[in-house]
Amino acid sequence: MSTPNNVIIFGPSGDVGSATALQAYQEGAKVTLAMRDPTKHLPSLTGIDVDRVQADLTDPETIKTAVRQSGAKCAFIYAILGTSDHMRASIEALKEAGIEMPVLLSSYSIQSNIRSLSPDDHVPWVHAQVEISLEEVYGKNGFVAVRPNHFASNILWFKAGIQAGEVRHANPEAEYDWISPDDVGRVCGSILARGLKERVVWLMGSEKMALRDAIKIVTHTFEREIKVTRITAEEALDEFQRHGTPEGTARWIVRYITEDAGYEFKTPVFEEAASNILKYTHRAPARFDQWVHENLQKLKE
Repeated sequence: MSTPNNVIIFGPSGDVGSATALQAYQEGAKVTLAMRDPTKHLPSLTGIDVDRVQADLTDPETIKTAVRQSGAKCAFIYAILGTSDHMRASIEALKEAGIEMPVLLSSYSIQSNIRSLSPDDHVPWVHAQVEISLEEVYGKNGFVAVRPNHFASNILWFKAGIQAGEVRHANPEAEYDWISPDDVGRVCGSILARGLKERVVWLMGSEKMALRDAIKIVTHTFEREIKVTRITAEEALDEFQRHGTPEGTARWIVRYITEDAGYEFKTPVFEEAASNILKYTHRAPARFDQWVHENLQKLKE
C-alpha cells in the first residue's frame, strides 16, 4: 500500500489517541478526529488543522458515516473490552467504509498465540479477542497491533492514596517499565502516516523501576511524604474494585502484581520492545519523572 495521507483517529481525547493524531499530522497526514462529541476541547491538539466527525466506536453506523466523510484509508482504534462480539461489527464497519489498514492499541500481555489464551488470563485474552476479530475481517497481515506494556499513567490508579499520603499495594517492589502514553501515540501516529505494515509492534519504556521508587519520585514532586504500605492480595483486589476496575481485570492485575511481576523483562521480545520507540519515532523514550512533571495536575485534581 502506498504511503497514506489520510487517517482517522478514534478516541483522540485520550492520551494515546491525541498523541497519535498529533504525530500523524506532524508527519504530513491529513487527520480526522472521530469523537462522540466533536465540540469537545482538546488542549493537546489546539492550533493544528484537523477535521472532526461524530462517531462512537461501539456504533457501526456512525463508524461508517465518519470514515466515508473523512475519506480515510487508515484508522487508529483502541480495544473496547466487554463487547459481546469483541468489536467484530465495528471492525466490519471500518472495512465496509473503506479503511484498508487499522492500527489497534492492544496489550504487551499477549505473549502467546492469540487463539491459545484462556479467558482466565483476562487482560491478554480480551485484547486477543479483538485481534482475532481484526484477523478474521482483514486477514492475518491486514492490520497492526501495537502492544505497549505498563503505562506511566497507571500511577493514577493510586491517585487517591497519593493525595491522602499513603499508597497501599500488594507488592511495592514490583518493577515496571513506565512507558509514556505520548510515546505510544507517537509510534502509532508514525505507523499510520507512513503506512507501515507490521503485524505486531511491541513497546516498552526506558526504565525498570519498582512501584516504591516511582512513588518516591511522586513524593519529591509533591514535596511532601507519601507512605507506601504493603497489603494482602485480597485487600488489593477490593481496592481496585472499589475504584471501578471490573472484577476480571482487577483479578488479573492482582495476580500479575503478586505472582508474575517483572515477567515482561524476561520475554523473548524484550529487547525489540525496548528499542522500538527510538526506532519508530527517532526519539528516546520519556522517563517516568518527566511524565510526572508534565502531568502533575492529573495527580492533584
